Amino acid sequence: MLYSMIRGIARFLLIILNGTTLIKNKQNLPDPKENVGYILISPHRSWLDPIYLALAASPKQFCFMAKKELFKNPALRWLITSMNAFPVDRENPGPSAIKIPVTHLKEGKLGLVIFPSGSRHTSEAKEGAAMIARLAKVPIIPCVYQGPFSFKDLLKRKKTKVNFGTPIYITTKEEQSNFSQSINVIFDVLDAELR
Repeated sequence: MLYSMIRGIARFLLIILNGTTLIKNKQNLPDPKENVGYILISPHRSWLDPIYLALAASPKQFCFMAKKELFKNPALRWLITSMNAFPVDRENPGPSAIKIPVTHLKEGKLGLVIFPSGSRHTSEAKEGAAMIARLAKVPIIPCVYQGPFSFKDLLKRKKTKVNFGTPIYITTKEEQSNFSQSINVIFDVLDAELR
C-alpha cells in the first residue's frame, strides 16, 4: 500500500518536473496479471535510474539492493525500507544479499532492480544478478535509462527514456559466468535503440 502511494507521488512529481518518459519494449516484461518475479538489470548511471526503472515497469512492485550506508539516516531508512529496499554490505556481502531477493522472487509478488556493476563509478559487471536469477529460476530483463543524472538536470526537462530488452534465462553456472561478460554489449544495443 505504502509502496503504491509513494510510487504515485514520485510519478506525479517527475511528470511535473520533467514531463513523460518514453518507454520502449514494455511488452518484453512478464504479464503484470501473472504472479511472476523477474529481475531488471541496468547500468547504474544516476540516483534517478532505480526510480525511473520501477516506474516504467509498473504496476509490478520491486525490491532493491541498497548499500548499507543509506540506512544510517533514520528518515531515509524509513523511506527506502517502505520501498522494499534491503541493506547490502558491498565490501563483504553476506548470504542475505542472495537469500532475501531469491525469496521475494520465488514468491512472485516482487521483482528485483539490480545494477550488476554495484556502483555508479564502475561498469564492470559482477555475477550477483545472474546467480540470483539462476537460484530463483526467474528471467533477467536487461534495460537502460537515459535522462537526467541529477536534480538540476530534472529541472532542465531533459527527455527521459527507458528501453527493456528481451528476457534472459540463466540455468547453469556456466551461463551465469558468461552473462557477466556479455551484459555490457546488451546494454550498448539497448542504448543505441534509444538514440
